[in-house]
Amino acid sequence: MSEKKTIYCGSGKKQNEGWLKVTINPDKLKDYIDEYNGNKFVKLNINIKDEADQYGKDVSISVDTWKPDENAQQPATQNEDSNDLPF
Repeated sequence: MSEKKTIYCGSGKKQNEGWLKVTINPDKLKDYIDEYNGNKFVKLNINIKDEADQYGKDVSISVDTWKPDENAQQPATQNEDSNDLPF
C-alpha cells in the first residue's frame, strides 16, 4: 500500500470561533482541479492546529486527494437538475 502524501497549499489564522482567515497558493492546486457539470472544484481539508507555528498560523490547508474506490458499488444516479456535488 502506497503512503499518502499531504499537499499543503495554504495556511491561516483563526480570527474567532466562526471565522478563519486563510491564504491559498493556487499553483499548488492546479493538478487537483475536478470538474462536474461544467464547473471546476478543488476539495480541501482545513484543520485548526493545537498550537500556532512560528508565524502565528494556527490553520493548515491541504488538498483532499481521496478518491472513491472504483470497484465499490456506486450509489443510485442523482437527478441531473440537482446542484449536489458528487464528491
